[in-house]
Amino acid sequence: MVAINIALTKGRLEKESIKIFDKAGFDVSALKDKGRKLIFKDNKMDYNYFLVKSADAITYVEHGVADIGIVGKDTLIESNSNYYEMLDLKIGQCKFIVASLPDSKLFKSYSNIKIGTKYPNVAKKYFYEKGMDVEIIKIEGSVELAPILGLCDGIVDIMETGITLKENGLIVKDEICDISARVIVNNTAFKLKEKEIKEFLFKVSEVISSET
Repeated sequence: MVAINIALTKGRLEKESIKIFDKAGFDVSALKDKGRKLIFKDNKMDYNYFLVKSADAITYVEHGVADIGIVGKDTLIESNSNYYEMLDLKIGQCKFIVASLPDSKLFKSYSNIKIGTKYPNVAKKYFYEKGMDVEIIKIEGSVELAPILGLCDGIVDIMETGITLKENGLIVKDEICDISARVIVNNTAFKLKEKEIKEFLFKVSEVISSET
């Protein structure tokens, strides 16, 4: 069997992906007891797993270091990279939303609007389609803080439960789209390792189908 390299996004997606892989019959014992290691071997299926940040998972897949990547749809939409999106894992489910303080001028004025976000490409596309002239301010940390301190009129961010928004006095003004974790595949790898990759996708999709 040809070895398959799989890039897993660290954190919650990593944990939920491991549960799916375990149910699919893969050997994830090393991932369950990882310590500080970042690379893990599945001797049963000849898979190599490695843990990376979400945006880096796309980079590893696009450049062929990873054959397969597990990445949030939010990161995929923002990246505009080159890969095959093969499967929705139905985990890490949340939404892209537009939020602001209740008295914000957002959507009351269609010009001179400032938007804070970790996802400038998503925000630009959304407001362009609305015909709104906005200034996008890239923020790396807690986006909810930006409108409270007067840096911007609203934010574009991901929301799971809405608790953080509510606790900071923000309200949802619009929902852009639903997002969840996806399986992406390197274009060349899908041709060279088609049998092995399709086997992986089939086993994972069986688990997803049984739980939805």
